[in-house]
Amino acid sequence: MISTLLASAEIPMLPEIVIIFGLATLVIMLFTRLKVPTIIGFLLTGTIAGPYGLSLVNASATVDVLSEIGIILLLFVIGMEFSLKSLMSIKKAVFVGGSLQVTLTILAATITSYFFGFDWNVSVFFGFLLALSSTAIVLKLLQETGQVNNLSGKTILAILIFQDIIIVPMMLFTPMLAGESDNVLLSLFFMAIKGGLVILFTILSAKYLIPQLLFWVAKTRNEELFLLSIIVICFSVAFLTSLLGLSLGLGAFLAGLIISESEYSHHATGKILPFREIFLSFFFVSVGMLFDVTFLFSHIEIILGILLLVLVFKFVMTIIAVRSIGIDFKEAFIIGFSIFQIGEFSLLLAKEGVEIGLIDQNQYQYFLAVSILTMAITPFVLKNREKLAFKMLDAPLPQRLKTHLATPIGNISMANMEGEEISDHLVIVGYGLNGRNLSKAAKRAKIPYAIIEMNPETVRTEGEKGEPIIYGDASNEMVLKHVNIHLSRVVVIAISNSDATKSIITAIRLLTQNASIIVRTRYVNEIAANLSMGANEVIPEEFETSIEIFTRVLNKYLIAKDDIEDFTEEVRSHNYEMFRATQNRGRDRLNIDLPEINFVSLKVDRDSGQYINKPLKKVNLRETLGVNLVALKREGQTTSHIDGDTKLKFGDIVYVVGKPDGLSEFEKAIGEKD
Repeated sequence: MISTLLASAEIPMLPEIVIIFGLATLVIMLFTRLKVPTIIGFLLTGTIAGPYGLSLVNASATVDVLSEIGIILLLFVIGMEFSLKSLMSIKKAVFVGGSLQVTLTILAATITSYFFGFDWNVSVFFGFLLALSSTAIVLKLLQETGQVNNLSGKTILAILIFQDIIIVPMMLFTPMLAGESDNVLLSLFFMAIKGGLVILFTILSAKYLIPQLLFWVAKTRNEELFLLSIIVICFSVAFLTSLLGLSLGLGAFLAGLIISESEYSHHATGKILPFREIFLSFFFVSVGMLFDVTFLFSHIEIILGILLLVLVFKFVMTIIAVRSIGIDFKEAFIIGFSIFQIGEFSLLLAKEGVEIGLIDQNQYQYFLAVSILTMAITPFVLKNREKLAFKMLDAPLPQRLKTHLATPIGNISMANMEGEEISDHLVIVGYGLNGRNLSKAAKRAKIPYAIIEMNPETVRTEGEKGEPIIYGDASNEMVLKHVNIHLSRVVVIAISNSDATKSIITAIRLLTQNASIIVRTRYVNEIAANLSMGANEVIPEEFETSIEIFTRVLNKYLIAKDDIEDFTEEVRSHNYEMFRATQNRGRDRLNIDLPEINFVSLKVDRDSGQYINKPLKKVNLRETLGVNLVALKREGQTTSHIDGDTKLKFGDIVYVVGKPDGLSEFEKAIGEKD
């Protein structure tokens, strides 16, 4: 009955979309309660709805197209978050680490498969399939946990980039392995020429074309036009690469790289993320639809044996590859536990192998079962990869071997893999009169700051002057993450739009409770609403000025009251010359020594944990994090009587003093679980 009703829909693909999203909603609601990653929910949705399940979805071609769009958008976002300069900074990891990982995995898989009786060409093809990891799953999980830009994250990205590039020659070699007589060497030669042209186009577009185009679009202040322009750039470059015989994913990644070189990349990333999430879900559903559960259980012993071999081979080969570029064993283990799975591009390659007769349906089902199992366990392993790495390092081994494990063999370090992170800083939202004055005062007081502004002309002009300013909507999560909002001490919202202000406060509070939010507003009657949204202080224009805002900023930095009064007296006595002058003149009378401690209130949102329901004298809070508990509010009663027997409980409000990094760690330990 339901199928008949859905079949009468005017849009051909509508029944499949309704079934997939409806079923996925139910499955993911259940999995969320069970704390199971959503990726597994989408895989299960595909298994249930697919031909090997309840056969609710038959138009797999529709799902395949939508899933391909999801992969394109995923690689597009990754490209936008990774600039060409950053790519060149890890070229050794891409071309040395990536090529070694792929080559060693192919060799190991080929030798093992040949030993078990497969023909050499089929053995090499199995090596191709096992060498590739899942860009879609791994990078999605790393993005969710904010670990793309650390040492292991960038190395993983480098290896995955090489894998996405190497899929093209693999696709060309596959027909040759099947015995077809195409001239592969000539094809590779033409591919190299095409690749060079695409790279040249990428560099020229990133430097000259796209930044100017996006500048004109941003000047219109039309968000719909901005989003449309971003989508056109993404799919145009992807279409161009496909016309040249290269992959759509590679084109999408290059399109992202082009936009990453402009000041609009962070705003664009936030705009495209919702579309990526929707379409990428179809990819995981399409993978699940290929899963024959009956085949899995009827051949479970063989499949588990193959699975174990795949995990060991990929883990060991990855460690050897990343060790060769100078990464220590701890990080190597972390990377090995991240890219042990078989990737989505392997599924595409395997499908071609079946079509040209290189492998049969029985081998294909074995491959699918192992592939989906490795994908399914990836979220669990990746979530605990650091713990697993430390357990391997703590294994009972000879001391000489342990010393060897802890010693790097090269010169790759965090310094050349990561940029410096700003922390304990001031974030200024809006670069109007108050924002400008605030930045001048912060610069004079030597307080680090970052500016978020929506006027592209202002961003370009002030950026050329050296101001730490970015283009973007401050209610956009990606824009806030770029200015390290979670590590800031104070955020000042100095814009006149009251609705936008409330959205920004909400977005900030979703990312951090640690930063103090000071809001500028026009009218007194807006104070209560902004405070209820999460602002700490609201300054109406009827009573206060820029100098008062900065006075409160200095208070948040725990500056002595006398120093603050001296500062305000100096500014007023010189008729606000500091704000009006383009350059500082004369000798500064304000000499502020910024303390490295902060005072915040946090809520205990867990009923168990390292610091919860345990006497303070046993958890060593001060020794481990440098955090001091000075007061506690429980059931509406506040007390400063804190001793070694005091225990933190669910629902408590705690008032603590410490350095920002220690407070951030403590907030994570007692805050709501992910």
